[in-house]
Amino acid sequence: MNTVPAQTPPVAPPPQVDPPHASEATRLLCAGTYLDAEYRDRVIDELYLMEHRVVAPSLGYDAARVLAHALRARQVELAWSGGVLGLLTVGVVASGWWLLLLVIPGLLLTLGRWVRGASSDPPTRRRLPAFWLRWGGRVLLAYLFVMSLAIGLGLYEVAGESDGSRSLFISVAQGILQFDQVSKLEAWLALATLLAMAGCVAGQQLHFTRVLRGELSPRQFPDAAQDPAEEVGGRRFQSRKHRIRVEQHAPLIMYHEARPFCGAGAAQDTWVLAVELRPDPEKARQAIGNATILAAVRPLIEQLREVAESSEREGRVVRDRLRRLRIDECVFLPMEGLPHREDAPYDQQTFEWHRTRAVEEGGEKRRHFLRVRVGGWEEELAVTVFVRVHTQGRMLMLEVAPHVLYPVRADFKDADHEAYAFADRNVLGKTVHVLARMASAPGQALVALGRPAVRGWRRLTGEFAGGLPEGPALSVRELGAEPDGSLFQSMDVDRYLKSVQDRIAYGVKTSLAAAGYQTDEFVQKIVNISNGGVNIESVRGSTFAVGDQARATTTVQAHTTSGGQTPPRRGTARDGQ
Repeated sequence: MNTVPAQTPPVAPPPQVDPPHASEATRLLCAGTYLDAEYRDRVIDELYLMEHRVVAPSLGYDAARVLAHALRARQVELAWSGGVLGLLTVGVVASGWWLLLLVIPGLLLTLGRWVRGASSDPPTRRRLPAFWLRWGGRVLLAYLFVMSLAIGLGLYEVAGESDGSRSLFISVAQGILQFDQVSKLEAWLALATLLAMAGCVAGQQLHFTRVLRGELSPRQFPDAAQDPAEEVGGRRFQSRKHRIRVEQHAPLIMYHEARPFCGAGAAQDTWVLAVELRPDPEKARQAIGNATILAAVRPLIEQLREVAESSEREGRVVRDRLRRLRIDECVFLPMEGLPHREDAPYDQQTFEWHRTRAVEEGGEKRRHFLRVRVGGWEEELAVTVFVRVHTQGRMLMLEVAPHVLYPVRADFKDADHEAYAFADRNVLGKTVHVLARMASAPGQALVALGRPAVRGWRRLTGEFAGGLPEGPALSVRELGAEPDGSLFQSMDVDRYLKSVQDRIAYGVKTSLAAAGYQTDEFVQKIVNISNGGVNIESVRGSTFAVGDQARATTTVQAHTTSGGQTPPRRGTARDGQ
C-alpha cells in the first residue's frame, strides 16, 4: 500500500469570498424565519431541541446564525401574540362579551387561510371552502363592526322593545352569549380593543421592517458582532451555537446511514465507473494508489480558477464563479455507535489520522472523498461534487456524486420588497394593510402561543432529550431551497458539473497512462457516461455505441419466455467505420 504523498499546493488560490455567516444565502434564510412560522419551528427543532443530533454540513451559509434569528423571531412573535390575547381577554370582560362576537370573523379568516394552505395554486377541494370561509369572515366582520358603531353612536338600541322588532342576528347572538343588552360604553370598549389589537399588528409589522432595514440589510448583515440575535437564548443557546459552528464546516462529516449526503442538496446523476487495470505492454508499469490518482486530479481541477490570458493581459475583472472554486478533502464517519454527541472527533489531528487511512481503503462506512464546490449566485446556487477513487484486485473504481443546492425560496427573497412596500405606503395604505391583518390577529396569536406550548410539553415528556447521538435528519438550507432553479441557473449547473467532471476524467486517465496502464476502456466508458448513456457494464435492456460516428441498432427476439413475456431487447453496436 502506498503512503499518502504531501498535498499539492493550489495552482491558483481562490479569490476572497464572503465568510459563510455573511453570505446572501444566510441573510435570506434568517429573513425567512420571520416570514414562515413552520420553517422557523423546524429550524428550532432540528438545531436547538434535538440535542443528540449532529448538524448537517453547512455549505455556503451559517446554520448557527439562522438559529439565532429563528429564536429571536419566535420571541418577538410570542411577545406580540401575548399582547393581542391580553387585550382580547380584557376587552371581552369589559365589553360584556360583545367583543367575543367580533372575534369570530377573525377565526373564520384564520381557518380559511389554513384550509387553503401555502400553495400558490391549491386544488379546488381546498380553494372553494377557503373562499367561503374568508369572504364569510370578511362580510361578518364588516356587519358586526357597523353594528357596534351604530350601537356606540346611539343609532341602534339592542335592548329597545318599543318598536317590537329586534335584529334576528343580534337575537341569535344573545341566545348564544347569554347577555340581555349591549350598552354604548361596551360597544365603544369593544371597538377600542380592536383598535388596540390593530396597534399590536402594526407594531409587529414595523418591528419586522426595522429588522430587515437594520441587521438583516445587505449593508449591516456582514457585521455579525453587531447583530442583536447573536445574544439571545442565554447560556444554552451560546453552547448550542458553539457546537453547531464546530460541526457544520468540519472536514470530518458525521453522517446518518440513511442520509449520508444530507446538507449537500439534490443528487445529480451519481455514477460509479469500474475498469480493469490492464498493463500497457509498451510502458513500464508503476505502482498506483488512490492517493496518487487524487493527487493528479486535484491540480487539474484547481486550474479551472485560472482566467483567460486575454483577460489577464488587459487587466479586466473576471466574474466567472469557477474562479471561486473550492476543493478540499473530507472523511465520512457514521455517527451510530458513539455514546455522546460531544465524542465526535473534530480536531485536526484525528481528521488527519482518519484521512490517511481512509484514502487508501474501500471501506463501506468510513469513506474518503475529494470535495469540489462552486458557490454561484451569491452562494445561493451551491454545486458540490464528491469524488472517490479505489483500486483493488486489478480494478479501478471511480465514484462521482454531484449534488446541487438550489436558490433560497422566492418568498424569502421577497422579504425586502415586502418590508419596503409597507414602509413606503401612504397612511391609507398602511391602515388598510393593518386592518386586514387585525381581523385574523386573535387566531394567529392562538396558533403562535399554541406551538411553543406543544413543544414545551414534548420537552417535559423527554421527547427531545433522550436517545443516542445520530447524524443529521435534515438541513435547514435544504428546507429553505426552491425545488429547482431558473434556466440561467440550470445552465450554470451544467457548466460547473461538466467542467469538473471533465477534469476528473482527464486526471484519472493521465494517472493510468503515467503508471503504465491502458486507458482505452476507461475513455470509452467516460464518453458513454458523458453522453448520458448507461453504464457499459449493464447493457441489459439498453443499446449503446462508442465513438463520434457510432450507430446503435436494436433487435427484438420474436419468441417469448415460458412465462409468456417477451425477453429483454439486446443491443448491438457498430463503430461506423
